[in-house]
Amino acid sequence: MASNSDLFGGAARKVAPAKAAAEAKKPAAQEKAGYTSASIEVLEGLEPVRRRPGMYIGGTDEAAMHHLFAEVIDNSMDEAVAGHANWIEVIMEEDGWLSVTDNGRGFPVDPHPKYPDKTGLEVAMTVLHAGGKFDSGAYQTSGGLHGVGVSVCNALSERLEVDVWKDQTHYRQAFERGHAVTKLQTVGRVANKRGTRVRMKPDEEIFGKGCRFKPARIFKMSRSKAYLFGGVEIRWKCAPALVEGTNVPAEAVFHFPGGLKDYLTQEIEGKDLVADQMFTGKVSRQGGHGSLEWAVAWLAGDDGFVNSYCNTIPTPDGGTHEAGFRTALLSGLKDHAERIGQAKRASAVTTDDVMVTAAGMIAIFIREPEFQGQNKSRLMTVEASRLVGNTVRDAFDHWLAASPSQATKLLDWAVERAEERLRRRAEKDVARKTATRKLRLPGKLADCSNNSTHDSEIFIVEGDSAGGSAKQARDRMSQAILPLRGKILNVANATRDKLNQNQQLADLIQALGCGTGTHYRETDLRYGRVIIMTDADVDGAHIASLLITFFYRQMPKLIDHGHLYLAVPPLFKLTQGTKSVYARDERHREELMRTVLTGKGKVEVSRFKGLGEMTAPQLKETTMDPRKRQLLKVVIAQEDRDAAADSVERLMGNKPEMRFAFIQERAAFASDLVDI
Repeated sequence: MASNSDLFGGAARKVAPAKAAAEAKKPAAQEKAGYTSASIEVLEGLEPVRRRPGMYIGGTDEAAMHHLFAEVIDNSMDEAVAGHANWIEVIMEEDGWLSVTDNGRGFPVDPHPKYPDKTGLEVAMTVLHAGGKFDSGAYQTSGGLHGVGVSVCNALSERLEVDVWKDQTHYRQAFERGHAVTKLQTVGRVANKRGTRVRMKPDEEIFGKGCRFKPARIFKMSRSKAYLFGGVEIRWKCAPALVEGTNVPAEAVFHFPGGLKDYLTQEIEGKDLVADQMFTGKVSRQGGHGSLEWAVAWLAGDDGFVNSYCNTIPTPDGGTHEAGFRTALLSGLKDHAERIGQAKRASAVTTDDVMVTAAGMIAIFIREPEFQGQNKSRLMTVEASRLVGNTVRDAFDHWLAASPSQATKLLDWAVERAEERLRRRAEKDVARKTATRKLRLPGKLADCSNNSTHDSEIFIVEGDSAGGSAKQARDRMSQAILPLRGKILNVANATRDKLNQNQQLADLIQALGCGTGTHYRETDLRYGRVIIMTDADVDGAHIASLLITFFYRQMPKLIDHGHLYLAVPPLFKLTQGTKSVYARDERHREELMRTVLTGKGKVEVSRFKGLGEMTAPQLKETTMDPRKRQLLKVVIAQEDRDAAADSVERLMGNKPEMRFAFIQERAAFASDLVDI
């Protein structure tokens, strides 16, 4: 829960005089002690990684921890892309261990020329910037660097074990927090087996007590690798206890010969398309150098996305390959418009107009890629832009020429997006009052008089009765009130026709003024805070859930930009003599009885059946006054997006059996809330 001081500014930090004086003396003390060569600390081996993990994996949160798995599976994928492996096995164990096994060539186990007392395996695992990816003779293309990626995983693991099957011999070596704790051991002789297994457990000293890999995240990352290279089979196994009650299977096999086309088909399943056909292609150069694969479709009613990869490594921040992809699609569509005499119509079309609803996947394989940062989130290789641009542009020209009806639909769609963008630009300078009249805002909306979006807020309240109290309690300068009638439509399982015909949602969309889906415009949002204010009971929680689902599905950027909040109205009023306090729920009521209402006299407890029963002064004091209220801010952390999507689909989607399973799983929890 965000406190009042957190949301609306807290007091400045004060430093005690004694502490300030002590701090002022520090430089003088340090100068007296002397700044000598002994002050220069030298970190050896993998100690820099443990001291500053954020420099190597971006932080110590859950997302950063999963980067360890990415580095390990990337090395196995490099073996597969190079043609030395055709399967990879990922196993999650119940006690937190995770292993990745491939049937590639196996780590080198012979003595290293520079470090004769160590094997190539130990050097790669314990020395930064040591690996088989610097010499292009070992790999034509690669996504990681042995020694940069795997040694970092080793440094940040409580324990890491490596098994190598090579030359009909099984070898094993163990490491703890970056240090070898055993020498390379010969386990025994094996026949017809080769490859490497890396088994690791993340270090609680780095990632926090109880840190665990998340099955849903590892499952999705593993599956995406199989999509990116059709020649590999990825076998997934997970302890049943870890996936119980989720959509993640305990065992699965991923093999997608169709590559990115299969990937995109799965991602956009059930969505309406502008052009019926996808634009897909794959070009392989000699030796695998400069290979390229892509798939793109244009969505009719949803925001687009582009997922790009280099040598099977995700590049969430894009880069030169993605820039070449976007440019090729724009120039190809404009050239097509010129060929059919529509150049004037298409003259205003920009890359954003073409890509705003484009769902695209692009994967490139190149030698010695250059990335930005240790996490490889952005490709910087200049040559990639030219390679992608030329290849995709030629293929796009052929695709447009071969499918004139599809090309016309796509051109009309892009032109419409451009015209809409130009209209929005023209409307930007319109004064707020003029814009308000033009929007024909809902009759039940009590708008505020403030012209500033940043300093205004709208309360979405449950019913006319609560709306009446809220209108009396509000600050007319900065607070607007929009009453809604009962429970709104559940957009997670409603058809588009039902959504378009729903008057309550139409009123809400009109009041906010920012549009939905691909038409969402941050600059047109009329209020800086959108506050859901419902009764503090089960029905109120249900209505709040429906509204959050609406914003999550139809206006996700409103949540991403931090505009959505939940009010926290009280459920009880407690009175003892002349003292009155308010409680959010039963637990808070009991806490107040123990800590605040400790005087003599009977405590009278009254329960609010709804916001409409509260007087305007009570509602203002407890729920609406920025100086006294508490708000819950609705946020979705980047690492929780997959879990959020799964929860919305599970609890609000059109499969009642998933909700039934959810209730069954939490039956014990529910019984704890009821006096039996």
